Amino acid sequence: MSTIVSFKNVQKTYDGETLVVKNLNLDIRTGEFLTMLGPSGSGKTTCLMMLAGFETATHGEILLKGKPINRIPPERRNIGMVFQSYALFPHMSVAENLAFPLKVRKVPCSEAGERVKKALAMVNMQSFANRMPAQLSGGQQQRIAVARALVFEPALVLMDEPLGALDKQLREQMQYEIKRIHEESGLTVVYVTHDQGEAMTMSDRIAVFNNGIIQQLAPPSELYEQPENAFVARFIGENNELKGTVSEMHDHGCVVELPHGGSVRASAGSGIAVGSTAGISLRPERITIGEGARQCDNVFHGGVKDLIYYGDHLRIVMVVCGHDDFIVKVPNDGMNRRVRVGDGIDVGWMADGCRALR
Repeated sequence: MSTIVSFKNVQKTYDGETLVVKNLNLDIRTGEFLTMLGPSGSGKTTCLMMLAGFETATHGEILLKGKPINRIPPERRNIGMVFQSYALFPHMSVAENLAFPLKVRKVPCSEAGERVKKALAMVNMQSFANRMPAQLSGGQQQRIAVARALVFEPALVLMDEPLGALDKQLREQMQYEIKRIHEESGLTVVYVTHDQGEAMTMSDRIAVFNNGIIQQLAPPSELYEQPENAFVARFIGENNELKGTVSEMHDHGCVVELPHGGSVRASAGSGIAVGSTAGISLRPERITIGEGARQCDNVFHGGVKDLIYYGDHLRIVMVVCGHDDFIVKVPNDGMNRRVRVGDGIDVGWMADGCRALR
C-alpha cells in the first residue's frame, strides 16, 4: 500500500524549551483510517494541526504524496478538515456552506452544484440544502461539516474530535456514518480523539500518543491483545495491573513473583528480563471465577468487595493479591448471579491471557 503522508523527524515546541512532539516518524497509508489517540497534552492534536498547516513544525519535514508541505499554506494543501465546533457559516444555507470551498477554488457554478448534491447524498442530507445551520440539530450540523470537508474531493480528510459535542447515542450513530463514508469513498482519514472506545470502533490503525511520542502504532486488536508497554495497556480498554519481579524467562513467556506472595505465569512483552520489575496486564474478561478458576495456569483466592450490574454482564470488584480494586467481568448468567458481597472465591486466568510489561 502506498504512503500518502510522512512525518520525518518532526518536532514541535511552543516555548523553545519543552517539546510537545518529539522526533515523530510516521507513515500514513493511502485509503486508511488512522486515529491519533491519547490523553490531553499528549501531542496528537498538534500533529494534526501541523499536517493541516495551522501550526508549523519546529524541526523535521512533513510530506504529502512525497512532496514537502511545511511551507505550503493550509488553503493550498487540498486537505479537508472537520472540527468539533462544526465551524459552519451561520449566515449561509447548507448548500451555500458546501459551495463556499468550491467557490474559493474557482470551480464553475454548474459543476459546483453537482458536487454539493453529491456531498449531501453521501451524508443523507439531500432535503436540507436550503436550511440554515441554526435550524439543524447538532448531529445534522456535524453531517454538514463532514460533507463540506468532502465536497472539493480532497486527497486527505482530517477530523479533530468531531463527535465530542454529541450525546452518546448520536455519537455512536455518527461513528458508523463516518466509517461508512470512509469505506465507500476510499478516502484517507486522520482522526484525533481521546476516546479509546471511539478509536477502537472506527480505525484501521491507531497511534497511541503520550508525552509527544507514539507509544505504539497498530490495529485495534493488536493494541488490545499485545500492548507494548504499561501505558498502552492502561489506556486501551480496562486493565488490572499486578506489579512484581521477573524470576524466570522461558520460551512461552515468564514468571513474575508478586510482593504479597505467589507468582504469575505470563506472556512477556519487549524488554522483560530476569530481575526486572514488570507490571502484569490482565483484562477483566480474561478472568474465571469459582470452580473453573482451578483449571487455570494462575489461581488465587480473593474476596468480593462490590457487585455492579451491567445487564449482559456483572462487574465484580475484588480484593486479590493485595489489590482492593481488582476487576472481574463475568456473564450475567444464573451461576454468576449467586456471587455475593463478602464471599471468598477463587479467581484464575491462563498464562497467555496476561502480559508482563515494562
